[in-house]
Amino acid sequence: MYDLASKCSVLLAKDFVHNAFTVILNEESRNSRSLYVEMNQTVISIYPRLKISKMHNFSFTEENCQVLDQSLENSTMNSRRETNKIEISDRKGVSVSCDFQYDLCTVTLAGWHHGISAGLFGTNDNEAGNEWMLPNGSFTDNVQEFTQSWQVNKCSLVPKKEKPCPITAKQNICKVFFEEPHSFLR
Repeated sequence: MYDLASKCSVLLAKDFVHNAFTVILNEESRNSRSLYVEMNQTVISIYPRLKISKMHNFSFTEENCQVLDQSLENSTMNSRRETNKIEISDRKGVSVSCDFQYDLCTVTLAGWHHGISAGLFGTNDNEAGNEWMLPNGSFTDNVQEFTQSWQVNKCSLVPKKEKPCPITAKQNICKVFFEEPHSFLR
């Protein structure tokens, strides 16, 4: 777990072999962020703070933009919207889920994507030693260098004072996500 010190859009995960999916964390105005998810010529932008999502289908000549107020399905991608949650998945084992109540999004990849994706989320090959790989194939142990290397637009890192979190704060985050009776991650 580490703090993202960037005020830039960053690549979280991308299939670099088949280009099956891309997940980008976009920096929006007023310290807000959105999640850009691309699968099968379809883009869904998720705005957790606003609790809304927009879908753009690029397989048509005109951009088709609609708010996901109900279940939307097509032949290559499924989207399901509940009161506080949205799930997007495709038939190739890529799933992105956001829970608006917890401001928590997860990306799940099936075994078919083993070792062919990279980004700030790591290399997805079950090897702990290469999680901090840069786009050029080299490695770093510096959070700032790692974050900056996966930026998708030109901007600068926000200078951030490094201060260790108290253990109690980390324990509290884990407790809320994994121990509370109402948590869907329990």
